[in-house]
Amino acid sequence: MWQEPSNHYGASSSQNGYYSQPQQAPLQFYSPGPGGSDPNFYPGSRPSLDGQVGAQGNIVPQGNSPAYGGNMQAAGGWWTAFGTGGFEGEPPLLEELGINFSHIRAKSMTVLNPLRRVDERIMDDADLSGPIIVFFCFGITLLLSGKSNFGYIYGLGLFGSTCIYSLLNLMSETGIDAYRVASVLGYCLIPMVGVGSISVMMALDDKFGYLLSILSILWCTYSASAIFVAVLGMSDQRLLVAYPIGLLYGCFALLSVFSGPSAAGKS
Repeated sequence: MWQEPSNHYGASSSQNGYYSQPQQAPLQFYSPGPGGSDPNFYPGSRPSLDGQVGAQGNIVPQGNSPAYGGNMQAAGGWWTAFGTGGFEGEPPLLEELGINFSHIRAKSMTVLNPLRRVDERIMDDADLSGPIIVFFCFGITLLLSGKSNFGYIYGLGLFGSTCIYSLLNLMSETGIDAYRVASVLGYCLIPMVGVGSISVMMALDDKFGYLLSILSILWCTYSASAIFVAVLGMSDQRLLVAYPIGLLYGCFALLSVFSGPSAAGKS
């Protein structure tokens, strides 16, 4: 009577085949890289970008991968700090510092040749590098002649530039900035450097020295007033502009002709 119940939960032949399949391997989300079984290999790396960096910053590829180049220069000596080989289109170092020797030469020739016509746009590129060199040379010549007047030179230059700046802005309609005023007065001091050079070889405390000083004052005054008149358009006020400038250069001439108290005591 007892009849073994049928296996309702038994699987059919197809179902038995399903459960009898072997277990599949786990899913892989990345393909094995070229590292193989190397435990230190990072599978997320990109071998197409791997390579060796050359001396000029170029990446040397491995295989058929494209190269990636740059313009970086190899490290050199200390002199490379004054060059521009590291970057394309970079201006020279002296130009970045505002030192242009061609402009300095052009302005110096304008002062040394006062009879030449002055360009109205000569001070569009004003600089102080040239005037500082002129003041330094003037102080060196006085030092070689036994007169250490560096403090007087720079103090007188600063005070005189401030006064001339105030006068020119009161007299002219357009006005001028203090930077250009100091630049013009500094460049026009070049004839006075020649007087200081002569004082190294001979004493100027005589008639020849007085005459030479007067000529240098007139030369400096004529050059400076010509530049100011051309830049500011004050041709009708040339004498009014030249008078205070002549007084300023007269003070510089006194430093060249006469010796200080210390030098006089030693002599």
